[in-house]
Order: sequence, then C-alpha cells, then structure tokens
Amino acid sequence: MTSPSLARDVTSAETIHGRHEFLLPGMLHLYKEPLVLVEGDGVRVKDPEGREYLDLFAGILTTSVGHCNPRVEEATIAQMRKLGHVSTLYGHEMHVEAARKIADIAPGALRRTFFSNSGTEAIETALMMACLATGRTEIIALRVGYHGRSFMATSVTAHSGWRPLATPVAGIKHAKSPNLYRCPFKTPCDDTCVDKFVDDLEEVIVTTTNGRPAAFIAETVMGVAGYVVPPPGYFEKAAEVIRHYGGLLVIDEVQAGFGRCGEHWFGIQHHGVEPDIMVMAKGIANGAPVGATVTTDEIAHRWQGKHISTFGGNPVSMAAMCATQDELRDHDAPHNASARGAQLRTALEEMQTRHPWMGDVRGMGLMQAIEIVKDPVSKEPDLDRTKKLMEASREEGVLIGLGGLHGTVVRIGPSLLITEEEMAEGIEKLGRAIDKVGA
Repeated sequence: MTSPSLARDVTSAETIHGRHEFLLPGMLHLYKEPLVLVEGDGVRVKDPEGREYLDLFAGILTTSVGHCNPRVEEATIAQMRKLGHVSTLYGHEMHVEAARKIADIAPGALRRTFFSNSGTEAIETALMMACLATGRTEIIALRVGYHGRSFMATSVTAHSGWRPLATPVAGIKHAKSPNLYRCPFKTPCDDTCVDKFVDDLEEVIVTTTNGRPAAFIAETVMGVAGYVVPPPGYFEKAAEVIRHYGGLLVIDEVQAGFGRCGEHWFGIQHHGVEPDIMVMAKGIANGAPVGATVTTDEIAHRWQGKHISTFGGNPVSMAAMCATQDELRDHDAPHNASARGAQLRTALEEMQTRHPWMGDVRGMGLMQAIEIVKDPVSKEPDLDRTKKLMEASREEGVLIGLGGLHGTVVRIGPSLLITEEEMAEGIEKLGRAIDKVGA
C-alpha cells in the first residue's frame, strides 16, 4: 500500500512565500505576518516551528467540537472507506440521517433541509427559496450585516470592506442595524429604541421597495459586525412587520447556531420567534464543508424547478456532520456555552474596569466581543490599539478574531466543548495581552 499524499514538512516562511506566489492576494489574515498552522488537537494548535496556541476563535467559530475530534475523525474515515461521493441524484442514508438531526432540533415547523457546501451557498438557497415561495424579488437586510461572498451574498451584506463590486444585485435594501452600543436614536440606548429600529425596517419597505418584499434576512447575532446582539423584542416585532407585508423571515444562524449562544440550539430561540427559513454552516460539521437551509413543508413544496448539488450532502460531509451533532448533544453544548460564556464575560468586564479603551463588552454564550475605542465618550474606533492587541495576544499564545465595521472589535468564539480550565488559561493569556497594550 502506498503512503498517503500529505504536505511535506515546511517552515512558516516557506508557506508564507508560497501563499504570496500562488494564492489570491486579497485574502485576509489577522496579523502583520501571517500565522501558519500545521497541527491541532481540541482547543490547541501548533505552527511549523512547534509553537502552541490556545485557539479561542475556532476557525471562525467552526471547529465546534475541537480540532481533530476523534469521534468526527473516525466517522469521516469510516465513511470514506465505504462510500465517498454520489451527488444528490442518488439517495444515501447519511444524507437522510443528517437532515433528521436538523429536524430534531430546529425550531417550530422547520423540518425540510437542503445541504450545500458553505454558508454562502445556504444563503443563496434561502433567498431563492423565499423569492420562489412568495413570487417576489425584493430582499431587506441589515446594515453592517454579513452573509457571504457570492454575488448575491455580498449584495445582502452591508459592510463596504466585504463588497468588492460597485454594482450589487438589484432589489436589495438595508435597514438600520439594532446596535445598542452605537444607537442612532438615543444615548444611552433604552427599551424605546427597539420600536425605532423596527419603524426604520418598515420605512425601508414602504419607501425603497414596491411594498411587496420577498423576505427580511438577519443574523441572530451579527458576527462580522462584531457580535452585535439585537435587543429583546426586536425579532418578534420585525417578524410581524415583514409578515404584514407578505414577506418571509429568513434567519442566518451560520455563526450563532448549534448552542453557541447558550441555553438553546439556535440564537433565534432566545427571542421566541419561529423563522420561515433558517440557514446554518460553520460549526455544523466541525470544519467539513457543509451548509444547510431548512424550511417548512409548505415553503419547500413551492420550489418546483430542478434542484441538485454535486457536492452538497455528500456521504463524507454528512458523516462528519452527524458525528459533530452527536458530540454537541452528548456534551450538552448549549449548557457548556452558557457556563463558559459567563466565565469569560465576567473576566472581560473586570478587565474593562481597568482599561477604558475596552469601550463595549458584549455577546451571548461563547460569542463574546470587545469593541476597542480611543475613549468611552467619543467611542472613536482605535485601529492602532486593536492591531497591537492582536500581536500581543499572538505573543501570549492565544488566538482571537476581529470584526466590526472598522476592524476594531475583538471576537472570541472557541470550541463549544472548551473546559473551565482551558477557558481560565485563555482568560489569563488574553488578560496579559490586554495589559501589555496599556491602560
């Protein structure tokens, strides 16, 4: 038997050189010098030189049950040896089992799933599904929201850095983002602002569309925006507005799903609202390429045209997804996210008392963020200090992410199985990095 074809051992410098020579130059990285990773185990990763890092960003909230999780590894290898690929033109049990697992935990009447390869594809599927179901074509999204990198997905994204095209898809409008820290209506923001955000959504519909929208799409926690959490009551009232005008509610759980927000399996369940269509990806399969769009029987049956996916729902990805979902269930991921998120939040708020440039600490469960500002009164974004914190955290051996309109929000989102001891270690290392960049 021949040995498996694996990448040869190379240094970080060699990989970075190859990246510059062969990959697209516009790809984002987090540090002054790109970080190269070659090995992972649970919440820990290593670079080619053997330096270990505690990963508190989980491949952008994707390795939900940890790097190289044994259960996921074993399920994936076993399926590869049995049946690797067939496409959706043929049936296979792993495809059905994966859909059954989604139906078991999805809110309300959501029970029909279409699997694709990414969150972007799942968004495309959801928006097309909404247009077909309603016979309409206009979509409402939120400013500073992020939904992917395709032509349609970048058009519903309202974040200039992620919109490379000057002319987006027509028929897409954006309402104000319900950001309590940067509320456009009142400082400090209070409960009355919820109605104003919802009024803005309705005004967008009646003034910038033909009044017959197909859907309103929103993330339950706005990920790339910097873990912006809409206030209680917002989704309930927004759902009433879009449905009043005959449109559907599409909820993006790509980052917030599978227990990450704590207590429930999906972020929207914290708001007591049942979506018409829901989108998932990232942590769904611990890094295997899986996106999922789930909807009701009624809406699913309105898609009358031909519909396939060559790679979506393939046996190997479905095996990885099923094993990931079993791990999340057996370890009660929503409960762990609540406990470890509270542990992290308490520590961040204590650090905030010593560092006023930590303008806002926010999030839900294991989606926690720090918005970095020059001072707490002006709230002017501080990109220089943010860059320094990223470099300092790398030096301390802890990996965190970035977000926000100006790239000045630190995002923390580790494996949903992170332990109390591992979180304490991450807090200690991040605290040292924060202290390094000054009071």
